[in-house]
Amino acid sequence: MDKSVVEGIGFVAAACTTFSFVPQIVKIRRQGGRDLSYPMLVFYFVGLMFWLGYGILTNSLAVIAANTVSGILVLTAIALKITWKDPSERVLEQKQGEAGTAENVEPEIPELSEVR
Repeated sequence: MDKSVVEGIGFVAAACTTFSFVPQIVKIRRQGGRDLSYPMLVFYFVGLMFWLGYGILTNSLAVIAANTVSGILVLTAIALKITWKDPSERVLEQKQGEAGTAENVEPEIPELSEVR
């Protein structure tokens, strides 16, 4: 088989597996990363770095590209997991900042007419 065809298959496979992580990033950004464990993300990242080393040693551009981008995505997931806050926590922090302390913040109770 022609080497360019083999490389093409490698790039398609790399794109599919690499970009399959993008929906996870979107989910973490919207809902937080509570369901993802740090050990899983760290082991995944370490594995990607070994694959990157393998790609460099074997001069495989598809493996190098896929694992570089995947590494960036995993680091992004870790950063989002560390920094993400529930929107309700952000509102409470904002109100605490405006009121001075948590004791001064009273919960908002919607009027019955607002609930219907």
